[in-house]
Amino acid sequence: MQYRRLGKTNLMVSEIGFGAEWLERHNKEECQALIDRAEALGINILDCWMSDPNVRTNIGKILSGRQERWLIQGHIGSTWQGGQYVRTRDVEKCRTAFEDLLTRLQTDYIDLGMMHFIDQESDWEDAVNGPFLQYVKELKESGKIRHIGMSTHNPAMAIRAVKSGLVEMILFSINPAFDLLPPTDNLDNYFVEEYQADLGGIDPERAKLYRLCEQNDVGLTVMKPFAGGRLFDAKRSPFGVALTPVQCIHYCLTRPAVAAVMAGYDTPEHIEQAAAYENATAEEKDYASVLAHAPRHTFSQGECTYCGHCKPCPAEIDIAMVNKYYDLAVMQPEIPATVKAHYLALEHSADACIGCQECESRCPFGVKIAERMEKTAKLFQG
Repeated sequence: MQYRRLGKTNLMVSEIGFGAEWLERHNKEECQALIDRAEALGINILDCWMSDPNVRTNIGKILSGRQERWLIQGHIGSTWQGGQYVRTRDVEKCRTAFEDLLTRLQTDYIDLGMMHFIDQESDWEDAVNGPFLQYVKELKESGKIRHIGMSTHNPAMAIRAVKSGLVEMILFSINPAFDLLPPTDNLDNYFVEEYQADLGGIDPERAKLYRLCEQNDVGLTVMKPFAGGRLFDAKRSPFGVALTPVQCIHYCLTRPAVAAVMAGYDTPEHIEQAAAYENATAEEKDYASVLAHAPRHTFSQGECTYCGHCKPCPAEIDIAMVNKYYDLAVMQPEIPATVKAHYLALEHSADACIGCQECESRCPFGVKIAERMEKTAKLFQG
């Protein structure tokens, strides 16, 4: 298992995470088998947004005595009222639910305290301009949460969060299908049977979000990496082709700032299918060729998706990383010092390009890589 730094939290999280929502439909013994298998494979981050008391109790019992091996991403604002889940910003109800989470998980703190499910402008205003945010800050000051995060499906709200400086990380829904869509506060829009025929390429707001997160050192963990399983079925996929779990995971992990993919699991075999990413070949990870040749809604030609399909480079340039730093640099009137420092730290930078264009023959999206290398070298030398 490989581990990545989760932005400014400095936590080292497993690339493959554990989205625990599906544990609600399993008994303790089944939950135990799932968590044990995940731990054995090196998974160390678990998202528990669910307010259901039974699943919280099961997780707490299973992790008892080994909490130090796990990083918990818990949610503030997910409550259990009248036997059902209710999202709220009512501080007293949030306090009751959060204390219940700590008690049932048998811990006195969690690592990542998530401001839960902020998808609309009104959600943001209620969260940050009222007592809710003060409560979240109090939890951090008291040590009950170590870091402040937020969960959202809307890139516009995620961008607001990054710019606000309030959050250290974000749980965001990422997959190649969702990335086509413009910002929306209606989650149902992501699961329509067919997307508009004129969609193509990553929506500019989503691309902007990923770059802002990278630039501001706000880490991303990923929910809905498989689009609810639709991407595994050519008939239900908006592309008209099927992807594998490994291809979906690789897509997510090639987005800037992404540290962990929080997949959901029903069986130990599901966990093994996700963890197989760590030993997968380049061909098995290759989502780019599939998307480039899909019959519907393909990605835009000339757009780098950082897929790494261009490898190997005879000059040993990490082309995807160079392109990523170029895109980050041109976002601002002046190159951010951190971006320049990271670029200059590369073992082989763009000026090492020999212009052979071998990479271009392998790029599924027709990116003019040699030309971008020349532009990048000039940009960072200026």
